[in-house]
Amino acid sequence: MQRRTALTALALIGSLTLAACSGGGTPAADGPVELTMWSWASLQKVADLWNADHPDIKVTVQEQGGGDELVTKVITAAKAGDGPDLVQAEYQMIPTLVSNDVLADITEQGGGAKDKFTENVWKQVTLDGAVYAIPQDTAPLAFYYREDVFTQLGLKVPTTWTEFADVARQLKQKDPKRALTTFSSNDAGLFAGLTQQAGATWWSASGDTWKIAIDAEASRKVATFWGDLVAEGVIDNQPMYTPAWNAALNDGTQVAWVSAVWAPGVLTTSAPDTKGKWRMAKLPQWTAGSSATGSWGGSATGITAKAAKNGHAKAAAEFATWLNTDPKAVAALVKEAGVYPAATAAQMSGALTTPEFFPNQPDFYQQVAELAKGTAAASWGPNVNVAYNTFKDAFGKAATEKSSFPVALKSVQDSTVADMKKSGFKIEG
Repeated sequence: MQRRTALTALALIGSLTLAACSGGGTPAADGPVELTMWSWASLQKVADLWNADHPDIKVTVQEQGGGDELVTKVITAAKAGDGPDLVQAEYQMIPTLVSNDVLADITEQGGGAKDKFTENVWKQVTLDGAVYAIPQDTAPLAFYYREDVFTQLGLKVPTTWTEFADVARQLKQKDPKRALTTFSSNDAGLFAGLTQQAGATWWSASGDTWKIAIDAEASRKVATFWGDLVAEGVIDNQPMYTPAWNAALNDGTQVAWVSAVWAPGVLTTSAPDTKGKWRMAKLPQWTAGSSATGSWGGSATGITAKAAKNGHAKAAAEFATWLNTDPKAVAALVKEAGVYPAATAAQMSGALTTPEFFPNQPDFYQQVAELAKGTAAASWGPNVNVAYNTFKDAFGKAATEKSSFPVALKSVQDSTVADMKKSGFKIEG
């Protein structure tokens, strides 16, 4: 979930074509090169595996706050000439880090890892042809539902969004106390993933010119769909990740959830009494027979401009590539951080075992690997935080008042464009 942070006050001056340092080799020195990585996940045990086999490059992981908090810290540190050599960064924040001179262009040092990932995942770590990070994990969207309740009430698992709306109405008719799911204004990342599935590209850049298309037809289609369901009263309009939402999942008041591959971990704590009662299915489609999905989350390992300036970009890129592609490293990542690896070979590896909360679906990760093949491309800009914070305000009001979601979407577009112009970016149109 995105939170308001001091990041909105940071100046995002410049463009993504500015020349980030790309320093290469490791300088001659007595003793090993020592690298520091900032991460919100517990990765030191993984780094220790590297350190044992690579005595010339020692990596120390320092756990920081997650999401926006980590981004704010690393930008502040970079402006002071300090900070880590590597940083765990959510995909949507990579343009922000690049535009603030935090990340280095590692095309030369890390570009060889491209074939380890799908094209759409790799696109999220590249800007204007330059590589700025190595993908770590990905989070394709799926449809999670209470199998027991669906069976009890004779509900069909929806394969299209039209069927999804029909099931929401049928459930409300059969049991007015229940709702299929909720629309949460706190979760712009989920909405963004749903628009990706529909074909939206919120930001795109050509040279030093940006195009912002948040309020495009594909996004308006998604906004209209969910707004109509809220206005009709067949789904809830309350935010997720609250005690009330947890209780609704746990007692069956809500019987489905559109979420990402990491959902089992959330359900374990939010709905502990329902273990073994949920199943995962492919995300409903806009066109019957399609296999498209979007993403909600995912992160990469970036190499900082500081590392490049000190001549450590090559060493840092070697570690980042190992961390996210080596079978032993990925197995440790899965165990220690619970990630769904971005490397395609790792998605079918023995490191991924059936989630404990889904003992009734032993082929869980085989199904995830299949649906992940249809993950739509995501494109991010340098002020995602502004868009997400505006989304929370505008869609929060629309959901509460059951007013127009497309109007709220236009507010997100207008605020994002205004902020980028104010910060000095060149905007198409």
